[in-house]
Amino acid sequence: MKDVGGFHFVKAGNQNVLVPQPSDEIDDPLNWSPFWKNAAIFCSTMLSFSLNLGPLALAPMFNFYIEEWDRSLPDVVQFTGVAILCLGFSNFIWVPVMVCFGRRPVAIFSTLICVCSSIWRARATSYNSFMGASVLNGLAAGPCETLMPQVIADIIFLHDRGFYQTLYFSMYFISLMIGPIISGAMAEHTGWRSFWWFNTALLLFTFSCNVFLFPETRYKRSTKHTGLRTTAVAKGGDDVNDTQGENVPTGIKTTEDGHASHEEKTALDNAPSDEAIAGSNLKDSEAGLDRQETHVDPSLGKGKPGKWQWAPFQKYDGNFFRELWLPLYIHIYPIAEFAAFVVSWSASGYLLTNLSQTQAFSGPPYNYSSQTIGFFSFALFVGGLIGLFTCGPLSDWVAARLTERNGGVREPEMRLVAMVPYVLIMILGSVVTAVGYDNHWPWQAIVIVGYGCLGLQVSALPSIVSTYAIDSYKPITGSLFVTITINKNVWGYGMRY
Repeated sequence: MKDVGGFHFVKAGNQNVLVPQPSDEIDDPLNWSPFWKNAAIFCSTMLSFSLNLGPLALAPMFNFYIEEWDRSLPDVVQFTGVAILCLGFSNFIWVPVMVCFGRRPVAIFSTLICVCSSIWRARATSYNSFMGASVLNGLAAGPCETLMPQVIADIIFLHDRGFYQTLYFSMYFISLMIGPIISGAMAEHTGWRSFWWFNTALLLFTFSCNVFLFPETRYKRSTKHTGLRTTAVAKGGDDVNDTQGENVPTGIKTTEDGHASHEEKTALDNAPSDEAIAGSNLKDSEAGLDRQETHVDPSLGKGKPGKWQWAPFQKYDGNFFRELWLPLYIHIYPIAEFAAFVVSWSASGYLLTNLSQTQAFSGPPYNYSSQTIGFFSFALFVGGLIGLFTCGPLSDWVAARLTERNGGVREPEMRLVAMVPYVLIMILGSVVTAVGYDNHWPWQAIVIVGYGCLGLQVSALPSIVSTYAIDSYKPITGSLFVTITINKNVWGYGMRY
């Protein structure tokens, strides 16, 4: 991204134009210091990790539940399916609350409800009781799929979003990979109930982080972009004219309130035409004038949360009922549909490994214990880490190079090129796992190659395509992720059959 003609914008140290443009206020989340930005990212990452750990950690414990309550395998698999389904649809409520009352109350109260559901699971004495706890867990855990993308859109500039979206999806799916490792080992040695007490302790830690380290990131930013101020300076060095608004395109005034206002547009949308810019520059040149940037955001990288951002909830702002139906309306947009189905198909590859581990390896010819089956998720975990450290930088680098080649104008579609290698990896992992199961290949081929590839792609493809969707529709990030999440979870619920 670059300046257009005589119009200058607030920039990062590497001279990238910052999108969205920050205000000059010290409590603007875009201006927060690295400490506060990292604290917000850490808390939202912990929320995604801990709220998501329990619902899909059950696979290695299925045999224990079958024995405990004398139920069939399809019956206990329902614990996972019901939680997934409730988790997706609960965001119809969580996201409107997040948009209208703020991110902080959602983080705090959803984690607190998950603590209650985890205690309920640990103390459940019947199949129906445990099912009720699973339903409550699913309803409360919805923000693990929608909060962090919204926080990223609130505090991270466009050119860095690829890395943080990859971090989100990596930690989200890594929690699903780590969960079976922990639950399998604990169920084998200390009983299945001990895992849920461990899960309760983890959720209490996340709750504490949200209370003390996670300020509100929703920020209503209304500005005429003083960063567009330009000054004509004579070549001799004297100021000839200082304009603070005359040269600002009228369409550049933006309002960022987390709704459908399109603040993500920069002056590239409303700047004068190339011919007008050329004519203007020619006149300045003939008059012996050079244009210089004079505005620098004094708070950029030095800000901190204000007292109001630590309140339990924010003043109601927006339209709650509009936010309820907006995710359904978004389904008519091709970009949203594309993102939803790419995420669904990628996640389904991982989900199948989670649901099929016990069936594939607990019987002949393998006959592995629950602990060993849980350890197979290490392959998914390693693959996820590789995806984390390669996908974000690759996506951002590809987008930056194509932006440079496009004359400094960035298009959201530029990120999609980075999907190609990960699609091939997904195909390889799916084929190796499926054929390996069918022909009883050595576990090394199925787990190391098949599971490893599926773990890699599931932390890469969803992050690339979701970043693309956010770049396209940033003001409705929360509703966009409701659409993606519901599509993914309904698809996942069907995959269990």
